[in-house]
Amino acid sequence: MGLFNALLGNVSEMDANVLKNEYQPLLCEGEKIEKAYKLIRDKWVFTNKRLIIQDTQGVTGKKKEYYSIPYRSIERFSVETAGTFDMDAEIKIWVRGCDEPLEQQFGRESNVAEVQRVLAQYVL
Repeated sequence: MGLFNALLGNVSEMDANVLKNEYQPLLCEGEKIEKAYKLIRDKWVFTNKRLIIQDTQGVTGKKKEYYSIPYRSIERFSVETAGTFDMDAEIKIWVRGCDEPLEQQFGRESNVAEVQRVLAQYVL
């Protein structure tokens, strides 16, 4: 189902423990990964302090850009669950200073309620 979701542009959940070594240099003291999602080569990583969006670039994928969005910069968010005829769920995050929200599609099997829980816990 992961490949099918990628073809549709939907992210699928990753095991946060798998990312520990890769993201350790990016994490500050006391920061831990709560949830992580992957879309082909890009990742959305929710920690207990911020959202990290990894944009993998180039043919080889060696070049990566990391967007770090502290939860205090998130003004609001919305979560839309998958319906009977809707194959995906969607999350929108409005960041202070940006006109348009960050949007991401999630596969039907993704637990967007968990993403909502993480955001609700940390966004003030």
